[in-house]
Amino acid sequence: MTSSITSTSGTAPGGRSPLAIELVALDIAGTTVEEGGAVYDALHTAVLEHGSGATSSDIQHWMGAEKRAAITALLAIGSGAPGDAPDEATVDAAFSRFTVLLHEAYRLNPPTPIPGAPEAFAALRAAGVKVALTTGFTRDVTQGILDVLGWTVASGPGQWLSPEVTLDAVTCADEVPLGRPAPYMVHRDMERTGVLDVARVLVAGDTVLDLRSGVNARAGAVVGVLTGKLGAADLGRERHDFLLDSVAELPGLVARLNA
Repeated sequence: MTSSITSTSGTAPGGRSPLAIELVALDIAGTTVEEGGAVYDALHTAVLEHGSGATSSDIQHWMGAEKRAAITALLAIGSGAPGDAPDEATVDAAFSRFTVLLHEAYRLNPPTPIPGAPEAFAALRAAGVKVALTTGFTRDVTQGILDVLGWTVASGPGQWLSPEVTLDAVTCADEVPLGRPAPYMVHRDMERTGVLDVARVLVAGDTVLDLRSGVNARAGAVVGVLTGKLGAADLGRERHDFLLDSVAELPGLVARLNA
């Protein structure tokens, strides 16, 4: 593994020192939740069953994306003439199959927190830093994961940073105009937590699209974590400010930036 904290520059992102972080926006699968690659497997199986010629590399390219958009793109691979878009009925069927496969995988092997993630949430929030999640999942899939984990979400300003809940906000891909790499889920988390300055937001995730979303959001810090399928060499090629072994190390990083 890499060293615990690797910075791409000698100062805080954007040339400011120190950098005050008010909100940490984190991906779910592979970043804060261990789910054994079920998303990857379900996505690949669903599109192969509906005529796609997608390889494992093709699937990896779309990890972190809104799942219907990913399925649409993957179904176009190896099916018909180049550039042909799959019909809506096929997309619907593949998406439905993906959802069934994912629910079944989660039933057999329930998702668990990435080691140290709940403790990191609590430490960040105790320090006055709000914690929110973003995901390429729909709200119904996301809520099922949260329920299994026992993670609760603030219902409004009265519960921001409250120890009575786990998280300050969660935004799903079906709640914004476009999923990653668009910045909209990060911005929606800002709306839902009352954070006004995107330079005071840290975005972290385990996929290329997670990092691109943070960059497109103009986040104050973009952090790659190595608990997903990509190692330091692959994830490190994408624009970022820091690489961490896991989100468990975020409280230390944020404390440094906020010092």
